[in-house]
Amino acid sequence: MRFLLKAVLDTERANHLARTGNLGSVIKQIVDEQKPEAAYFTDDHGKRTALVILDMKDVSQVPALAEPWFLALNAHIEFHPLMVAADLEKAGPGIEKAAKTYGQYITKAAA
Repeated sequence: MRFLLKAVLDTERANHLARTGNLGSVIKQIVDEQKPEAAYFTDDHGKRTALVILDMKDVSQVPALAEPWFLALNAHIEFHPLMVAADLEKAGPGIEKAAKTYGQYITKAAA
């Protein structure tokens, strides 16, 4: 199952690694080890952030994927399941059932 691992790096730790010339090599080592489908780097609320797309076979992989970010970069970690269009299409019947069951609760003000 495809997941987004979002790692928001601790500024103090990342700054220290940047000053010593090690930030890029630490991130590269983690990403190379994890072999993601894709990895992107951006900011989130002004903090260095990695967005890593991973294919996980089992939830037991979470610690092995999260710990390098925790230990090396003191990162805040989030995991989010991802869907491609085909997955969303398969979800259609469940969405329709929920809409029929719970759609009645929408008020005119919210619609």
